Amino acid sequence: MRIPRQAARVAVLDPAGSIFMLRYDNEEVGVHWAMPGGGMDPGETPQQAAERELREETGWTDIELGRTVLCLWEHDFTRAGVPVRQREHIFLAHGPYRDPVGDLAASHAADKILHWRWWSPDELSGDTEPLWPPQLPELLAGVRRNGPPTTPIDLGYVRNGAVGSG
Repeated sequence: MRIPRQAARVAVLDPAGSIFMLRYDNEEVGVHWAMPGGGMDPGETPQQAAERELREETGWTDIELGRTVLCLWEHDFTRAGVPVRQREHIFLAHGPYRDPVGDLAASHAADKILHWRWWSPDELSGDTEPLWPPQLPELLAGVRRNGPPTTPIDLGYVRNGAVGSG
């Protein structure tokens, strides 16, 4: 049985449309790329959790999220030995192309973050390692074509086997 978990992430795009991603290693699904984010603390809204997680994982304190939620999705994975079904809100934000700041080693080690990098739209839509969510290249292509969605795109539940390359 999986424990329900609420989480929030932030899709930070630079002026050229590249997205900041973190490379995680998870015991159930393996190595994959995802946006900064994580579980909601008691009493937090999805936006508050996204802002806190972005700060904890990048050191950035100047990114304004606004209220634009790019998408919602659910997926299964094991966190700290506990099987969870996580429902995520992914917020859209814009910021400069830059490195994370501050001493993030302990935070990254605790979350099994291996590396980070900016992905250009072409790199993201090419052959990549697994992405969370796997529909991310298409979602961001839609933002480039049509602007941010007026309501979040609900991707529903995505099986682990479906979490593959973009």
